[in-house]
Amino acid sequence: MHTDEPYLMPSYVKLLVADAERSASFYGLLGFTRVHQDPVFVHLRWARYADLFLVATPPGVALAGQRGVGVIVCFSATGDLAIETIAARATAAGAAVDGPREQPWHTREAVITDPDGYRLCFVEPSTAVVV
Repeated sequence: MHTDEPYLMPSYVKLLVADAERSASFYGLLGFTRVHQDPVFVHLRWARYADLFLVATPPGVALAGQRGVGVIVCFSATGDLAIETIAARATAAGAAVDGPREQPWHTREAVITDPDGYRLCFVEPSTAVVV
């Protein structure tokens, strides 16, 4: 569990997942820490003010279609873990990974698809000049 003192979150994301423990373990591999967990949701933290909640799909409820279509949840990869490490861990866990690649808006990004199909983008400032 995370030891950071509680704070009011100005923004956060909730993702409805098929198996909260499986998803939390995957996110843990990427570098997220667990702040709180109960039978319904797992509160994860990437960094201060970068919180994510994994919410278990209620029993008997089936969601039609792909999860998170058109949405990419982004996190700064300027902390302790290099973007290459995050991408390598996701690849080792069997996740689809695009990147890291240089973007024309002066960032390097790796897009990772989680076990439920949500896309996460890990971003760091680019040191390369893209033309």
